Amino acid sequence: MIKKWLLGIVLCLGILSACATNDASSESEEIQVVTTIAQIADVVENVGGNLVEVQSLMGPGVDPHLYNAVQGDIETLERAEIIFYNGLHLEGQMDEIFEQMQNQKPTIAVAEQIDSAKLLADPENEQVYDPHVWFDISIWKDVVQVVADELSSLDPDNETQFQDNAQTYLEELTETERYVEEQINEIPEQSRVLVTAHDAFHYFGIRYGFDVVGLQGLSTESDYSVHDVNHIVDILIDRDVKGVFVESSVSERSIKAVVEGATEKGHTVEIGGELFSDAMGEEGTEEGTYIGMVKHNIDTIVDALK
Repeated sequence: MIKKWLLGIVLCLGILSACATNDASSESEEIQVVTTIAQIADVVENVGGNLVEVQSLMGPGVDPHLYNAVQGDIETLERAEIIFYNGLHLEGQMDEIFEQMQNQKPTIAVAEQIDSAKLLADPENEQVYDPHVWFDISIWKDVVQVVADELSSLDPDNETQFQDNAQTYLEELTETERYVEEQINEIPEQSRVLVTAHDAFHYFGIRYGFDVVGLQGLSTESDYSVHDVNHIVDILIDRDVKGVFVESSVSERSIKAVVEGATEKGHTVEIGGELFSDAMGEEGTEEGTYIGMVKHNIDTIVDALK
C-alpha cells in the first residue's frame, strides 16, 4: 500500500515537472533578444511585438561610451537568440565581446548597416563615424528596417508580421518628424545654437539647421580644457544665446563650467533643461520610448531657445 502511495506521488511529481517544462517552453516561444541601448530595444519591441522578448543592458542614465559589461551581462548575452547593438564604437568597451558573440549567434551592429554616405565622419579622423545616428529620425528609419529584416531571417514564418509592424512604426516616426519640424520653426535662426556636454547632437544639427557645440568629443571619454570652455562662451556671447543643456547620461560639471565662464564675462546663461542623449528615460514613462524621448528633447530645446 505504501509502495503504491509513493509511486503515485512520484508519478504526480513527474506530471507536474512535465507541465512546468511545457509551460517554460511555451513562455520562451518569443525570440529572446538582447540590445545594448534602450533606443534599439524600443525599435525591436515595436517591430517584434508579441513575438519577441527584449532585454536592454543599459538603462536610464547609463553612458554607453564608458559601459563595462559585468558577468551577469555575459550570461544574458549567452542566453539571447539574437543581439542588436549600435556599433561605430558607441559601446567601445564591449567590442571584443561582440566579436566573440558573432561566432555563436546573429550579433548585429545596426548603425553599421546604414549607408556610409548618410553617416557623419569625425573631422579629425575620417575613418571614425559619429555613432549617434538616432538623432536624425530619417536615418533611424533605416535601423527599423534592419531590425525587421534580421528578425525575419531568424523567424521567416513571421516575416509578414515583422514587416507590417515595421511599416506601422515607420509611419509613426514620419509623424514625429513633422512634429519636430513644426516646433523648430518657433526658434529664430540666430538662436539655433545647441550647447551640450559632448558631441552627440550633430545629426540633429545638420538635419534641422542647428549649430551644435559640445565640450567633449564624440565619446565622453574625451576631456575638455579651459580653452574649450572659453571658445563656447565666446559663441554664446556672439550669438546672444541664453540657454545651454545638460544630458541625462553625462555629468553636469562641464556645462556648469560654461555657465560660470559666461557669467564671468557678463553674459547670463541658464541651463535650459536636461536632454536625453545616449540613454532614454525611465521605463514606463513617455521619455522611456524613442518617440517620447525625441518629443521631450525638442520641447525642451524650443522652450529654452525660442
